[in-house]
Amino acid sequence: MKNYLDFEKEIKALEQEVDGLKSPFGSEGISEVDTNKIKTTQSEINQKLEEIYSNLNSWQKTQVARHEDRPKANYYIKKIFSQFSLLSGDRYFGDDKSVITGFGLIDNKSVLIIGQEKGEDLNSRIERNFGMMRPEGYRKCIRLMKLADRFQIPVISFIDTPGAYPGLGAEQRGQASAIANSIECCMSLTVPNISIIIGEGGSGGAIALASSNKVVMLENSIYSVISPEGCASILWRDPSKSLQAAEAMKLTAKDLLNLKIIDEIIPEPLGGAHRDPESIAADIKHSIIKNLKFFETFSKEEVYEHRKSKFLQIGRDQGFSKSTNLNDGGLSYKESIIVKIKSHIIQNKYVYCGLGLTVFASLIAVLS
Repeated sequence: MKNYLDFEKEIKALEQEVDGLKSPFGSEGISEVDTNKIKTTQSEINQKLEEIYSNLNSWQKTQVARHEDRPKANYYIKKIFSQFSLLSGDRYFGDDKSVITGFGLIDNKSVLIIGQEKGEDLNSRIERNFGMMRPEGYRKCIRLMKLADRFQIPVISFIDTPGAYPGLGAEQRGQASAIANSIECCMSLTVPNISIIIGEGGSGGAIALASSNKVVMLENSIYSVISPEGCASILWRDPSKSLQAAEAMKLTAKDLLNLKIIDEIIPEPLGGAHRDPESIAADIKHSIIKNLKFFETFSKEEVYEHRKSKFLQIGRDQGFSKSTNLNDGGLSYKESIIVKIKSHIIQNKYVYCGLGLTVFASLIAVLS
């Protein structure tokens, strides 16, 4: 491990102790390695990791999602797909290095792969613009998604960005319209598209590529309309209240699954994905293959309708349904019976309170 978070200080001390125990060179020269002590300390590390990572709050999960050692999109592309062919450029302005795009094979099936890439070190992070895409990046993705749709090739997206790049040049080149067009393209595809949020899923920069049939999140990733710091600055004018903001925003995988905004959570190894990248890559591959098989029997129209229904149902009990009126080709909202009963009781609460008091008074009179 190269980097540790604030709440991992005890683990850092224990791992440094293990490294010291593994070295045969002591203060008195070469000495015998104490394997029993190493096993005991390693067991203590695992216990501490389980204790800490099973009780992470929303802000701590945000820190894990941003961890410097966390595997990035480029790593997963190399591990999961074979015969990957990189494609570049939007055919209008240039190539955006913050997103990796190309075709590859998974389980002997052709797929289009889109990966938002933050970079591994300082130089690559500057080159990749810290994963913040510019308009040409979204236009590149649109160009390739339309190509994949033409040849009926599924789309796999790896989401990991703090948000779209807010620079002056990006705005001048049409950042807002590029994001809107990317969302429209994702929603209009007639092939399955699967998005995996591997770190940060920030704002429109993420939703532009995550408007998918299946949205999958790693256990310690986040997905939100704004960063916790940005939310705290707007609401309380105090970035130090990031914990309160993170808790209120419901940006963790567990919260979003309960809200039915995402479809699946992939559990991470003990201590986070950065502690066992090989294992989490295998789990992501299994999830992609499973979800692709789910859509094997779907027609083009069924794939499109599945995605449309999924997004229309977000925040609704029964979602939208087609109108029973033959002359009406639009959509109407269908409430569940429970919601109807609740709204009826609320609207007539004074009547029910009066009836309740009358019944209560009648019972007292009878009993006395």
